[in-house]
Amino acid sequence: MTATLHANPPVRWEHLSWPEIEELVRRRPHEVALLPVGATEQHGPHLPTGTDTIIASELCDAVSARTGAPVLPAIAVGSSYGHGTVLAGTLSLTPECLSDIVRDAVEWAAASGITRVLAVNGHFGNQASLSIAGDHLRRGHPELRFGVMNWWTLSPTIAAETLADGEDVHANRAETSLMMAVAPGLRSSRATVSPEAPHKPPRSWAGGCWRRWCAPWRTGSSEDGPKSLPWPDGPSG
Repeated sequence: MTATLHANPPVRWEHLSWPEIEELVRRRPHEVALLPVGATEQHGPHLPTGTDTIIASELCDAVSARTGAPVLPAIAVGSSYGHGTVLAGTLSLTPECLSDIVRDAVEWAAASGITRVLAVNGHFGNQASLSIAGDHLRRGHPELRFGVMNWWTLSPTIAAETLADGEDVHANRAETSLMMAVAPGLRSSRATVSPEAPHKPPRSWAGGCWRRWCAPWRTGSSEDGPKSLPWPDGPSG
């Protein structure tokens, strides 16, 4: 993880004492807590198994650094049944187990006074579990607001760039670009990446996450990446 990407430190739940959490909730009762949900699975010969968790966590940290939104501890093992066991490295929960873990984490955050949680998803295979968790939370806790955001569909521009080299985003050009920006030291020396490959995260990544999801709820590397995916200086608009 590269903390130098952030002008201010993110507000990490696990870094706060209980009085600090109590005070945060008191001062900002409608704050949106961010929940990174990733996976631990093979990502080709060039990326680490924690890629999905690293990207989801880095996005949450970037938003938090700009807004002060608290970041809940990341769920680092997701639902990765689709990757099987042929390639080493994959760990997986059952889809049902992941749904229960998300639900439990949100309910415990609510016990501390959090009323809005946005799950920031880094892995395609988690989507069904997150949807089911949301259904349970909405039925059992109508006072809570729970949403899910997949980083690769955050905006039409990001979606187009992410899918530019095919519909499978797993360890593709866009995902590799993000990892080269947020965790360049974790790319495997066993694989090479073209020097022309982009490696800078999206400008609308953190800012877009805040504008589209967090702000409405509050009221009720290197420098040669593609022009459509530059890193944000901060939310705007």
